[in-house]
Amino acid sequence: MEPVTKFRSDARITWYRCKIDKQVLASLTRKSDWQGFRQVICQLGLFAATATLACLAWANITVANWYWSVPLLLVALFLHGTFAQFTGLVAIHELVHKTPFKTQFWNEFFLKLYSFISWSDYIWFRPSHGKHHQLTVHKDYDGEVVLPQKFSFKDWQFWLGLLAWNPVSTWKLLKNYARWATGSIDGDWYRFILPEANTELRRKHRQWARLVLLGHTALAAVFILSGHWFFIVVFTFGTQYCGWLIFLCGSPQHFGLAPDVSDFRLCCRTYTCSWLPAFLYWNMQYHIEHHMFPAVPFYQLPKLRAAIRDDLPPAPHGLLATWKHLLAIHRRQIADPSYVYVPELPQCAAGGQQAADQILLTEAVPAG
Repeated sequence: MEPVTKFRSDARITWYRCKIDKQVLASLTRKSDWQGFRQVICQLGLFAATATLACLAWANITVANWYWSVPLLLVALFLHGTFAQFTGLVAIHELVHKTPFKTQFWNEFFLKLYSFISWSDYIWFRPSHGKHHQLTVHKDYDGEVVLPQKFSFKDWQFWLGLLAWNPVSTWKLLKNYARWATGSIDGDWYRFILPEANTELRRKHRQWARLVLLGHTALAAVFILSGHWFFIVVFTFGTQYCGWLIFLCGSPQHFGLAPDVSDFRLCCRTYTCSWLPAFLYWNMQYHIEHHMFPAVPFYQLPKLRAAIRDDLPPAPHGLLATWKHLLAIHRRQIADPSYVYVPELPQCAAGGQQAADQILLTEAVPAG
């Protein structure tokens, strides 16, 4: 028998929602295969383009030109890793919500494709993320995001993973998949989401781990035998390095905010940014709006914000302004670990609406 986890399932939370016209909300929840294909084709095309650039740079290194060709290779790998990071849980997150495509076949197809490319565990992430939306940052109920979040600028492995490649992280990933392939599950949150009693979910999880391990091993063998071993660098482990931009984009989601509250405006953060990070990040900078109405596709979130703007706290524009705000909170929390940032909420005459946590779960990860 596995040990009992510390997480619980008995919470009953009524969430605050900004008031929005039902017809407006219905129009914003419409899905579009065109919008979904535009996103995945452009993103996977960018992945392929930067991988090709890195391969060409590698193939053209000679003794005579190494002084400029090696730096060119490093730049190409830096670009590839930077963009490839967003083919992991950022893309998988939206596909788990089943909102990018109107046709559900394509949501599932690209969910598995992105998960394979990035070594992501979508079998665990789907129910985990549903719980995260249902019980966002509530202690003992949400193990996906636990507040306060911490990071240290003094940790050399932190910088290595941001700017280059941290082999320790990749080794841990491989060990995890090896354990999962044998049916071994570690960690309180993992065991809570994949309980021993749910034999069918455990079976699917084990099969997925085996598929990822065997699939990448087979592809690596093909790359080596065909004389193209460098494909291992850009494809097999292409999503495992240069995580600086995804860190800058993703960390603001909940950092420094209040746990155990029933208002997404107090436990989630929205910022705005230019088109490139917004494209790479699948518009998840609109994080309050996404949590409040998780059935709205990512490409409709700017319109959703415009519809409920008067009942939302102000949002910083740009990663520079956002991180100036976050670093101030980071310094306060170092000095006072109990400190949380409480944004100023507008006094909206229209007031808000209420939504039960079960409704949030249903909207976030719909059945079928």
